[in-house]
Amino acid sequence: MSPLAFTFITFAASIVAGVCGSILGLGGGIVVIPVLTLLLGVDIRFAIGASIVSVIATSSGAAAAYVREHMTNLRVAMLLELGTTSGALTGAFLGGLIAGRWLFLIFSVVMGYSALAMFQKRHSDPSVPVPPDPIADRLKLHGEYFDEQAGEVVRYRVTHTPLGLALMYVAGMVSGLLGIGSGSLKVPAMDLAMHLPIKVSSTTSNFMIGVTGAASAGVYFARGDINPFIAGPVAAGVLIGATLGSRLLGRLKSSWVRVAFVVVLLWVCLQMAYKGIVG
Repeated sequence: MSPLAFTFITFAASIVAGVCGSILGLGGGIVVIPVLTLLLGVDIRFAIGASIVSVIATSSGAAAAYVREHMTNLRVAMLLELGTTSGALTGAFLGGLIAGRWLFLIFSVVMGYSALAMFQKRHSDPSVPVPPDPIADRLKLHGEYFDEQAGEVVRYRVTHTPLGLALMYVAGMVSGLLGIGSGSLKVPAMDLAMHLPIKVSSTTSNFMIGVTGAASAGVYFARGDINPFIAGPVAAGVLIGATLGSRLLGRLKSSWVRVAFVVVLLWVCLQMAYKGIVG
């Protein structure tokens, strides 16, 4: 394959990855890595390095717009980053002590359960009263945003903050153990445990993965795992896609975003189960 064709395919796939990543709060790696490794034959190390770049580009392209539209809950994001970062350090320490096959299988079961629970919640109303949470009250974690599709201001209250922190610790630990992005766990944790609206969960996850990605990018760069000829078109495409996705999210029904996320979770679930069984 010619360098020009490689660059064009990578750039086009990265635009799609940016759109999906910014809407679902997952980053672009879930699309970028399979395209680079399976379709273009790129070494997995360079694919993961490009995925880290795509995560930062997704967050950079979408986070500013979401913050400006008050869809991102910054207070929740910064609080939960404490759990995610601590979990990532633990996961990196335990990575060599636990058999990878069991990790993939456990992760697959968790993803399958999360997908089912999120699908059952597709008709939920964020205005329904939730259990009181003194921590959320004290830290002023509650918020509101204007839903462009519904044409109304959506107000919501955050609950179960300790549970959310615990789940973020687990999300960070899984990320450190398996070397994957933790957005697929962050969004269900905020949506199911803390009762944030799905759009707020997605945009807040977008902000958080950018912080995490920026922190780890230096390590990948020092290892030589970031190839500029691969990462360049990935970053440019994902940035464009993320900007487009940030404009689309407000116009989409929350139920559609939830169903799309459930489909992605099921795909990740099957992928992890396959890796755990086949090895």
